[in-house]
Amino acid sequence: MPYVDRQNRICGFLDIEENENSGKFLRRYFILDTKEGSLVWYMDNPQNLPKGAENVGSLKLTYISKVSDATKLRPKAEFCFVINAGMRKFYLQANDQQDLVEWVYVLNNATKITVPKSGDGQPSAEMPQEGLGATKQISYKTEIIGGVPIITATQEQGDGGQNGAERGGQRKAHSQLPYFLGRGAQDQAFIKAGYCVKQGAVMKNWKRRYFLLEENAVSYFKSDLVSGNVALSSPPSVGGCDDLMQRDNLFEVVTSSRTFYISTDEEMHWIKAISGAIVAQRGPGRSAASVPQLIDNR
Repeated sequence: MPYVDRQNRICGFLDIEENENSGKFLRRYFILDTKEGSLVWYMDNPQNLPKGAENVGSLKLTYISKVSDATKLRPKAEFCFVINAGMRKFYLQANDQQDLVEWVYVLNNATKITVPKSGDGQPSAEMPQEGLGATKQISYKTEIIGGVPIITATQEQGDGGQNGAERGGQRKAHSQLPYFLGRGAQDQAFIKAGYCVKQGAVMKNWKRRYFLLEENAVSYFKSDLVSGNVALSSPPSVGGCDDLMQRDNLFEVVTSSRTFYISTDEEMHWIKAISGAIVAQRGPGRSAASVPQLIDNR
């Protein structure tokens, strides 16, 4: 069974198929270190090895998409589970069924990238209304989410001490966006915004980014600079793809040059919002062929 050592790491013995599709499983000692963001394995417990002995394998947690039971995929390998990491699948054997369940749980929990959710005072918004103006005072709060400090606006006041929610129920775009976006970006109208997790183009690891859907483009941010965007004037196709990447709550935005894989609990809301923006961008009177393809492979 996995156990927690004195350094708060999750440890235990597992058998791993080090050479993919070889069918040969080798006994190794695994250490899941969430602080370092890695899963490493040794020939034996490092306490039993010579001082300074190196690991025989390692995997960054950000590359792991999903961990799941693989007993049906590998019926000859008892208590087998699989780690999906980019283009590679790591098959491992637990000691018994309970051991399998616990390792799958702790690995999925360790690799989950937390994103703020709507309704929890977190930055996520849709369709802000008009009505900016007047002098505003904004208070902020800081929270640690997924090991990252997030600063969000908690209250906005204007003339007469009324906050944004009291003035006719209108919500302001800049009160919903993260602090690192400049005031110019914060004052712009947008359709939908919020944190999502996307796969990198080169390294194929998963990264949390702030996404902003406007009339003409979908942009995503790491800081106050745009990390990338997708123009809606050349309509991409949008749809769910959970099975394809072995990651829950996943959708894809397919362009002529790249496919963006994005994960969020609100994937269907994002699919509908982006598809609606594309249709609006194309304008009335277009043929059905010009409307973006909405793919739902969930």
